[in-house]
Amino acid sequence: MASSRLRFFLSLYFIYYFDLTVADELQSLYHDCYVNNGNYTTNSTYKANLNHLLNSLTNTTPIYNGFYHSSYGKNPDKVYGSAICRPDMDPDTCRDSVTVATRNLAYLCPNFRMAIGGYDDYNYTNCMLRYAYYDMIGVMENAPYFFVYSLCNITENVEEFNQTRQSLLQRLISQATAGGSNKYAAGEEAVSTIVTLYGLVQCTPDLTESKCNECLIDANKLLPNCCDTRQGGRVITPSCSFRYETNEFYKSSIAGPPVSPPTPSTNTTTQKGKNNYIIIIIVVVSVVTSVILIIGIIILLRWRKRKEKNENVEEIKDTESLQFDFGTIQIATDNFSDDNKLGQGGFGVVYKGMLSNGQQVAVKRLSKNSKQGEVEFKNEVLLVAKLQHRNLVRLLGFCLEGKERILVYEFVPNSSLDQFIFDPIKREYMEWERRYKIIGGISRGLLYVHEDSRLRIIHRDLKASNILLDSDMNPKISDFGMTKLFEVDESQSDTNQVVGTFGYMASEYVKYGRFSVKSDIYSFGVLFLEIVSGQKRSGFGSKDESDDLLTYVSVK
Repeated sequence: MASSRLRFFLSLYFIYYFDLTVADELQSLYHDCYVNNGNYTTNSTYKANLNHLLNSLTNTTPIYNGFYHSSYGKNPDKVYGSAICRPDMDPDTCRDSVTVATRNLAYLCPNFRMAIGGYDDYNYTNCMLRYAYYDMIGVMENAPYFFVYSLCNITENVEEFNQTRQSLLQRLISQATAGGSNKYAAGEEAVSTIVTLYGLVQCTPDLTESKCNECLIDANKLLPNCCDTRQGGRVITPSCSFRYETNEFYKSSIAGPPVSPPTPSTNTTTQKGKNNYIIIIIVVVSVVTSVILIIGIIILLRWRKRKEKNENVEEIKDTESLQFDFGTIQIATDNFSDDNKLGQGGFGVVYKGMLSNGQQVAVKRLSKNSKQGEVEFKNEVLLVAKLQHRNLVRLLGFCLEGKERILVYEFVPNSSLDQFIFDPIKREYMEWERRYKIIGGISRGLLYVHEDSRLRIIHRDLKASNILLDSDMNPKISDFGMTKLFEVDESQSDTNQVVGTFGYMASEYVKYGRFSVKSDIYSFGVLFLEIVSGQKRSGFGSKDESDDLLTYVSVK
């Protein structure tokens, strides 16, 4: 009977997971969702304002040829947006390109208050779109930045090629920053008899000449990070960009006239003296300005970090009824004695403890260099404390004093599921009826966090070591530090940081950062097969290796 139930369960899993198709990602050359700048909810005023802005942006009159800027709504939900096309694009093509970019960005960055993205078929159309909760006009921003480059390398006369490229870009930067409202320049320069280099630099026309110059110089400094030996390359920032190729990729009509050699001066000594004086002034002013700017940025970053940290801590401390003092935890664990050590994972050590009322607890003490930062700690405290289900581990409280971050859970005596199903001796205790009961309990816990709780919760790290077993071998899902919260009517999101354990992670999550309920279902399927077979998924290695295989992958 139990075996037939297991076959039925397995059939349901494969039907549920593999019948769900993944939506095709719209073509976009680059994008960034500014994940650290806040989210909006599905039915919020901010989303309504953003939709209106994106749908109407190309209906506005460009501030300058190929540059759109608009806003919609009232503070604090007002949204600002801008788009810029390459200067050689005709108005109709530019407008169509921006329209496609608005559709792409809304799909690629759902629920993010800020985003930037570009649409490009490399030769024909090129535009960049961005939106934010503040007015971007006149503000020079050089982050985030993006690299696009040819896969072909220069193999001969590399030094001369690089020198010519720098000479070309510096000349174009000077022309663009002195071009009045144009803020762009295009031109060419030959690398001896080998090849001709073509370049295009462009700033958003709302910048002043000095800000445009600063932006392009900063972008040029990034060039060695991507394109030292590349035949073609691009550096793109929110406020400016440049591109070079060994073919003429722009319309020749936008290229400037050839550079004329300087006219000799009749008073060479006097002219040199004046030039040296001007250079000294420029250098001194640049150095002083740079020092002031760097100091200001450092102060601002420290202030913002301190403010965010205080906000996180205060939000946690609002749940005072769950807070333990550090002394109580020390007494309960016999000062974190090794005799009370239950195990150790990627985020710290877990100890067995006993409170003064005789209640047994499991104490998770996060290591000082733990990858689980305050955001994850806040997630686990505020989220798990509100979850009440027999198949979810229950959080009893927390401790946050100085550098100490501690979580106090109910004590689950039979340790974790991997201790049984992968142990050749304990595995004999796992008869089919018991395995069926464990699978059903995990399913009920997942159903609760996916469908029945107030927020839809994606666990993102479901595996055998995160399933705890109580005295009756009932499973309890634990370790919610990596969860993501969705509104009930949300179904999918993207992330720039992929977290979890390889082998349990769905391919679209690893490759694209796209996660949803299906991500947990995939992990559950792997876990299901492990429970049925008693074998660890191939490629994991030892238990310690799999437990510490938590990874942060940058997704671009």
